[in-house]
Amino acid sequence: MKEREIKTHDGGRLALYSYGAQHAPGDRRVVIVGGAFLTALIYRPFSVALAKGLGNDWAVDVYDRRGRGKSTDQPHNYSMATEIADVRTIMDATGARNILGHSLGGSVALNAAHVFAGTRHQPEKLAVYDAAVNIDGSMDTDWLKGFADAVNKGDINRAMVRMKRGMNPGTALARVPEPVLAGLMAVVSRTKVNKVFRELLPSGVGELQAAFEASGTDFSVLPRGTHFMVGKKSPEYYKVTAARLNRAVPGSTLEVSPKGFHGSVPAAVKELVSDISDYFRG
Repeated sequence: MKEREIKTHDGGRLALYSYGAQHAPGDRRVVIVGGAFLTALIYRPFSVALAKGLGNDWAVDVYDRRGRGKSTDQPHNYSMATEIADVRTIMDATGARNILGHSLGGSVALNAAHVFAGTRHQPEKLAVYDAAVNIDGSMDTDWLKGFADAVNKGDINRAMVRMKRGMNPGTALARVPEPVLAGLMAVVSRTKVNKVFRELLPSGVGELQAAFEASGTDFSVLPRGTHFMVGKKSPEYYKVTAARLNRAVPGSTLEVSPKGFHGSVPAAVKELVSDISDYFRG
């Protein structure tokens, strides 16, 4: 693994980690755009597994998005445009021609590819897993205000409850009284991963708002062959979104991972690693 620091267009810094063949050419490099509340190091097991799955002459590059890990905080004028510029910066630094986005990172990847269409940064291959995209305003985002209020007040358990219920409407989880669920969150959030999750909640306010406000994007210009993936065990929202995206992008493909759940990417589930490797090897 190679670690380095990349300067951004606005004077910030991005922590970049590269796995596999360090001198792999751009067409054999995959940039991973991680999800909300997750650092690049949480994707280390997946990055290692994907690099091995792709082959000895491939590389996988994963970076800390703004406000997490060793990267600098979100700037005062942070928006989806910041995220897109950062993807461009990482592609320039690595030469990578392929992009993989997970969850909210899927939204960043798709919006970046939309802006890059017809330019030298247009990815040769683009895949997303459980992309958190508010396509055509299909998602009710009214919960975001309450989520932001709870984060700003330091009530992290309540913030986590509002986010989980907002992202899972119509489920049994959404019907559990908020105080009860907040109590449960206080117990289950003591794991190492959830402690990191809690620390990243403040930066999550900005990125969730940026991702879900970008609902009017015309994704039909995305590259033919764009690959939409979703876990069979993932929340229904991701399945509906993946199907809508697949219909919106001519020549795209849709794959449902039979054993997949929302956290399958950082968990490096073997089935998913194999499927993603097959796609990028082509």
